[in-house]
Amino acid sequence: MVTISDVAVQAGVGAGTVSRVLNGSPRVSEATRAKVLAVIDDLGYRPNPMARGLSRGRCQTLGAVVPFFTQASAVARMRGVAAALDDSRYDLMLFNVETPVHRDEFLATLTRRDRADGLLIVSMPPPPEALVALTLAGVPVVLVDAVGAGVASVGTDDVEGGRIATRHLVELGHRRIGFIGDAPSNPLGFVSSGRREQGYREVLAAAGLPFDPALVRHGAHDREVALRLSDDLIRAEDPPTAIFASSDVQGLGVIEAARNLGLRVPGDLSVIGFDDVEVSAYAGLTTVRQPLFESGLLGAQLLLEALQEAHPPAADHHELPLELVVRTTTAPA
Repeated sequence: MVTISDVAVQAGVGAGTVSRVLNGSPRVSEATRAKVLAVIDDLGYRPNPMARGLSRGRCQTLGAVVPFFTQASAVARMRGVAAALDDSRYDLMLFNVETPVHRDEFLATLTRRDRADGLLIVSMPPPPEALVALTLAGVPVVLVDAVGAGVASVGTDDVEGGRIATRHLVELGHRRIGFIGDAPSNPLGFVSSGRREQGYREVLAAAGLPFDPALVRHGAHDREVALRLSDDLIRAEDPPTAIFASSDVQGLGVIEAARNLGLRVPGDLSVIGFDDVEVSAYAGLTTVRQPLFESGLLGAQLLLEALQEAHPPAADHHELPLELVVRTTTAPA
């Protein structure tokens, strides 16, 4: 590999002069610049983007702090992030968070600009003090599927998503509608499932249907857990005719529980999920689609624009649309 020192020796100048030529410095005479550029061309020298970034106080890397990044929705968002970085000079460094300790350690180290030039925080509201520390350190931040004071964010209206799902079931004539969601209290502060449940309750009230706590189950965001919760709900004395699961992963657990008990979906039980992850189409799951790929793409684009213009992203919230996708797991009661 040809180095900057090789170019300097061949051109008869110092390595600093070569660096100034590469960076377009006016402190180099036109004759010297032409000589150095000719040697660069002859030797086929290509500057190392990482090294050039470090010399300017940048490491040409964007960080993404993502909880449980192997989950289908997180994977879809990160595909969008990766697509945004395809034509840029930035690499992506992924930080997987499973506990508050992980989260706090990562956010503390990322206040250093030699770790990441900018930061995406996905599906997890960061502690306010962490946002303040990142702002003071001059690290641009964009939140995806989360909101925070004074920083840019990209997301959807989860309450409206809950309304869309529940309204679909009510319009099909269902009156006993169950809900499977995440545990209300969780160490990482996830709020999307609770907000979708809020939309569920609002539509029930608007339709004149009483809220029945016996039709609601909470547990970890996991298909097997949703299967067990659904089994318990379906075996109840007065079971639901439809269930709204706060994610497609949980919705697939509901479908499996129903079929294990010999119920037809949707003949005996209608099921609707949320997200529209890739496997949902193959399972025929009716769902509320949120633009997962697009949210990651837009979040990364906002970060790249801020880095190019050398100022923090505007502290605006960019709300993306939701869409009801009707497949084969919902039908009239």
